[in-house]
Amino acid sequence: MRNQSSVKQEFLRKWITGLRRYSCEKKNMSFFERKKAIKLSADLAMASTRDKTTRWSQALIANNTDNVFIASSSSSSPKKSSSSRSRNMTTLMRRSRPTRVKSAKKEMSSARCIAKRLMEKRTRKLKNLLPGGESMDEGCLVAETLDYIQSLRDQIEVMRCLVTASQLIINPS
Repeated sequence: MRNQSSVKQEFLRKWITGLRRYSCEKKNMSFFERKKAIKLSADLAMASTRDKTTRWSQALIANNTDNVFIASSSSSSPKKSSSSRSRNMTTLMRRSRPTRVKSAKKEMSSARCIAKRLMEKRTRKLKNLLPGGESMDEGCLVAETLDYIQSLRDQIEVMRCLVTASQLIINPS
């Protein structure tokens, strides 16, 4: 395991390099484009700083290509076709039908079933939050999540230090 300060220094170096590259590509950026560039460069720097064995870092690098950044953030959403509207109406009609009355045995769920459903729901949410988490099993998911959380903490700490340093430059005491 590497020293945390060296990881943070490497992250900062890669993040600043990414910010410079993105700022050179487009001179007049809107607020949202700038925000997207900062997030993308931070994600890529964080992923490339971590061990290559982590799946979340590989997923971040694979999902964030330069084409994603260059694409305009103000793209309009496509209009739904009439066939999709009719499918949505059909689905709505199906849902509005009255359901059959369930027997008392089916309604009574044991605590084990409730706990299992709750665990599955939380696992699904965690898989959606973690980059590349959809393809992970539960054991790997926990280890990858812990590593991802540590990386996010490092990223936040570096960003806080950068903000503090920039404030000292702008407003010297």
